[in-house]
Amino acid sequence: MTKKFHTSIKTLGPTKVQSPLPFCRFMDDQKPISMNFDPEMLGAEENAPQVLCFEEAGPRQKLYFDPSKTKCAIVTCGGLCPGINDVIRAIVMEAYHNYNVPSVLGIKYGLQGFIPEYGHSVMELTPDNVSQIHEFGGTILASSRGPQKPEEIVDALERMNISILFMIGGDGTMKAAQAIQEEVARRNNKIAIIGIPKTIDNDVHFVSRTFGFDTAVEKATEAIRCAHTEALGAPYGIGMVKLMGRESGFIAAQAAIALKEVNFVLIPESPFELHGENGLLVHLEKRLRDRDHAVIVVAEGAGQELFERKGADASGNIILGDICAVLRDAIKNHFKKRELPVTLKFIDPSYIIRSIPANSNDRVYCGFLGQHAVHAAMAGKTGMLVSMLQDRFIYLPLSLATQKRKTLNIDSNYWGAVLASTGQPMSMKNSSSSKC
Repeated sequence: MTKKFHTSIKTLGPTKVQSPLPFCRFMDDQKPISMNFDPEMLGAEENAPQVLCFEEAGPRQKLYFDPSKTKCAIVTCGGLCPGINDVIRAIVMEAYHNYNVPSVLGIKYGLQGFIPEYGHSVMELTPDNVSQIHEFGGTILASSRGPQKPEEIVDALERMNISILFMIGGDGTMKAAQAIQEEVARRNNKIAIIGIPKTIDNDVHFVSRTFGFDTAVEKATEAIRCAHTEALGAPYGIGMVKLMGRESGFIAAQAAIALKEVNFVLIPESPFELHGENGLLVHLEKRLRDRDHAVIVVAEGAGQELFERKGADASGNIILGDICAVLRDAIKNHFKKRELPVTLKFIDPSYIIRSIPANSNDRVYCGFLGQHAVHAAMAGKTGMLVSMLQDRFIYLPLSLATQKRKTLNIDSNYWGAVLASTGQPMSMKNSSSSKC
């Protein structure tokens, strides 16, 4: 039986207000975009591609909200990522200059900002105080992790008379947005909940590329280049770089392809073993004896099969074992026994990458995401996020985006290109495994 994917977007009611936008091409909800999908991506049982239809992002001729009487709010949640301030700026500029919305509030410190007991103030966002924020990394609204009760958040939205809430965050934030939208609907309130997916790992389902990913790859290649220089600077030199990627290895893979100096890429989707005839250490030793140096790129979530589960953090993410610490110890012990004097240099640029301003490509992308989010909200759409999918901007139901995390397909030509670039084997697994 074919699995059903519901792509229709919820609306708050009939659209009766004429759009104030003077120059634009209005989108028609009755003319969706058709896209073909590989069954593997959809988790479908059939082999034939499946066609899904999505609403195209963009301005609508008729609005649900009267712009002159609409108050918006923006909240940023989870970890930092290049481009958050760009999205905030784009939302504020679009709301004020094109829709003439009188008020946009910034909710401080993530979802905590809605809860009175935390005592966080709100911030009035205007074109004047956001005009330069894209020059800086992080988020001017600050952030936090951890769940808050949807009922308390909707209580706060009611108290503040908010009509539209823009939520910028990752997988956990999109799940929270879905819960908030459901509580809003249960109360029969007319509040639009719009998500803008933010995850540097690029692991949101049905989103081709999340903002900040391009910047992260660009900065990661700088760290890899430094690791390569260090590896060349000593006999049997090893440069190891740790990159973001809890469950998806897209940054590590893309950076390896971008800079052809990487010899091993370790990602969460491809389990490996350290010891044995086909383990990492044997292949690393061969590389060092043949070429005198090696560069290893490690996604933070790689090799977790070597650890026992360690519980979850405040956001519900599994606490990761420190794979790079295990690798460093194992490499030193392995080559000490073989009397091969390796020199290992370890670089972790993760917090630098998270905190830098977005590059030009991401800035353009963030601008479109913010603008399309405002267009959707003013038309009364809700329970959705803005996505780029197959090079088109679309509106995507939160229920689809939160089904699962996007991961790298290690049977794809893309991963094949990574293997071809690094020269590492397709698998570094033996017949038996062990725990660290």
